[in-house]
Amino acid sequence: MFGYRPDGRRVKGIDPVVGITPYIMPMRCDAQVFLEHKLDYELLQRYIAKKSLEGQKVTFMQIVVAAYVRGISQHPEVNRFIKNKQYFARNNCSVAFTILKESQNHDSPESVVRIEFDPTDTLFDVRDRMVAAVEANRGESSEENGVFIDKLLKFLFAVPGLANVVVALVRILDRYGLAPKALIKELPFYTGMFITNNASIGLHHVWHHIYNFGTVSAFFGMGSILKEATVDAQGNARMKRWLPIGVTVDERVTSGAHYAAFFADLVRWLNHPEMLEVPPESVRYDQGLEYHAAKVGAKA
Repeated sequence: MFGYRPDGRRVKGIDPVVGITPYIMPMRCDAQVFLEHKLDYELLQRYIAKKSLEGQKVTFMQIVVAAYVRGISQHPEVNRFIKNKQYFARNNCSVAFTILKESQNHDSPESVVRIEFDPTDTLFDVRDRMVAAVEANRGESSEENGVFIDKLLKFLFAVPGLANVVVALVRILDRYGLAPKALIKELPFYTGMFITNNASIGLHHVWHHIYNFGTVSAFFGMGSILKEATVDAQGNARMKRWLPIGVTVDERVTSGAHYAAFFADLVRWLNHPEMLEVPPESVRYDQGLEYHAAKVGAKA
């Protein structure tokens, strides 16, 4: 309310051409734009193998998330969202994804993890945050501590009709920036990016919808490996492997020029993941809205 929300601050001075778009396209489903990028699987596989020999285990998904976090540190305009036709700068860099409670059991219940990152995070910082979050939501520790979203859903479905009432109430409160901060912080629908790794369950990449509920501005869908015939510089034909990603974004969030710069940098970092091993030289914050997240293992 009055330009402030628990998860952001209203952006002023929006370009009129950009600012009119929420009135023309009031819902995110109106404004979805679909992109596709194919990661060089062989390049990243060699990098991952090299890091493993050095004692640093990283995964494809962790590299993609690290590139996104680095992108937000340089292009904060992409980290905005729209509520009640108004533009807000997010006061965190967050990513959500779904995990299986038991990674090797496809019949295992699912849970959703939401993680906040620091704009200065390196690839290894991102990895540590993701590993810690996944471990906390699996095994004995998850049974003891529970996951907020899981507990909330069980409570809502225990009483017939309660889910409709609560969701409608949250929508109304959220529209005017009155939704509780604790709720926004826990729900995975209030995040800058949602990512799914379909490759882990043998499915193709998807162009996933972005939710009208919450504030998700981008959805990344990783898929199973593709093989394509290519011709090298010497004219020799060979089969090359790619890791495809379907990307869905809310086109209203910022201008096409900002999106273009963001994705150009994203591709550069994914082609040179070693650049993500060190913190960025500088960080840009949207309209002075600076935020931080303590490193994993850091003392409070």
